[in-house]
Amino acid sequence: MTKTPWNTTRRKALTAAGAALALGLRAGSAAAQTAEPLKVVRIGVATGGVGSDPVRHGGTSAALAYTDGALEEEFKKDGVKVQWTFFKGAGPAVNEALVNKQLDFAWQGDLPSIVHRASDVKTKIILGSGVRTGLYLAVPPDSNIRRIEDLKGRKVAVFKGTNLHLAAVRALVDKGLSERDVKLVNLDLPSAEAALVSKDIDAAFGYVGFFKLRDHGLAKVVWSAAEDSYKYTRQTALLVTDEFAARHPKAVERVVKAVVQYAHKYSDENRRAELFAQWGKAEYPEKVWREDFIGQPLRVRLSPLLDAFLVARYKDAADEAFKLKLIRKKPEIDSWFDRRYLNAALKELKLAAYWPVYGANGDLATAPQ
Repeated sequence: MTKTPWNTTRRKALTAAGAALALGLRAGSAAAQTAEPLKVVRIGVATGGVGSDPVRHGGTSAALAYTDGALEEEFKKDGVKVQWTFFKGAGPAVNEALVNKQLDFAWQGDLPSIVHRASDVKTKIILGSGVRTGLYLAVPPDSNIRRIEDLKGRKVAVFKGTNLHLAAVRALVDKGLSERDVKLVNLDLPSAEAALVSKDIDAAFGYVGFFKLRDHGLAKVVWSAAEDSYKYTRQTALLVTDEFAARHPKAVERVVKAVVQYAHKYSDENRRAELFAQWGKAEYPEKVWREDFIGQPLRVRLSPLLDAFLVARYKDAADEAFKLKLIRKKPEIDSWFDRRYLNAALKELKLAAYWPVYGANGDLATAPQ
C-alpha cells in the first residue's frame, strides 16, 4: 500500500479545513443578513446645517438628496427608516460616531476621513459629493495682505481637523510658507469670521461666509482656491462602513444610485437658478452660491466620480496629515476607493461619460460627452 506523506496529508487537511471555514463564514454571513433584515439606514453629515426640522444644508448632491427626501422615498416601500444626523463638531464628531458604530454612512471631508482610516476604522469611499469646493482667504478691510505669500509671521485662523485645514496648509506650502511661518489659530468658521471683524487675527481661511462680511465692508477676500488651482480646493465624499456594506450591499447600491440621480439632475445648466434657490434656503443665500460657482460648470462641482484627481487629493491629505503629526501612521489609499456601486449606477443610468474626468494634477483629463 502506498503511504501518503504526512506533509501532503496535513496540507490536504488544512486546505479542506480552510474551505470549510470559508464556506461557514459565507453561510454565517448570509444567515446574519437573513436573521437581521435592514430596518434603518444611519447617515452622518459633517455639518450642523441650519434649522431643526428639517435641517438644511447646501453645496452638494448629498444635500440635494436629503432635502428632497430621495433616500426616504427609495426605502419607504421596504419599511426602512433613513436616519440623518448632523454634527456641529464636523468631521471629528462624525469619526467618534463611526468608532462607536452609530453610523452606516458618513459624509465628511478628506482629513477627518484620513484620521479614522489611520486609526483602522473600516470604511470605503463610494461616491464623490462636494469635490473641488471653494476655499477663500479673507483679511480685515484695511489690511495690507494681498496674497498668501504675505501671511508670513501673521496670525491666521483655520478650522483644524477639517478639510479646510489641509487645503490651507497645501496652499501655504506651495506659496513657499510652512505651517511654522505663520501663526495658525484653530477657530471654527463663525468664530473666525467674528475674529476678523474684531481684528483679533490678521487673516482667515474659510468658505463663502466671508462674502457677507465683504459686502458689509467688514473684510476683504484676497484669494480663491478655485481661481488659483483645483489642487487647493476641498474634497468631501460619501463613505460606507465595511460592516454595513458586507451585510447590505444592495442597500449601498440604492443609496449611491439615488445620489447619482440627483447629481445628474442638478448638473444641468438649465437648472442653475433652481439649484441655487434650493441651496439658498440653507446656510447661505443663493447669491452667495452663484458667486462661489462663477466660472465653474455644474458638472465640475457636482461630479460623483472617484477619479485620479480625487485619489491624488486624498493621498496628498494623508502625506500632509502625517507630516503635521495629525496621524501616527500613513494609511493606504488606493484600496479605500470602492467604485463598484458607482460604476453600476453610472452604467444603469447611462451616465458613464457624463461628468468630466480630472487628472491627479488638477487638470482636465477627459471632457464630458
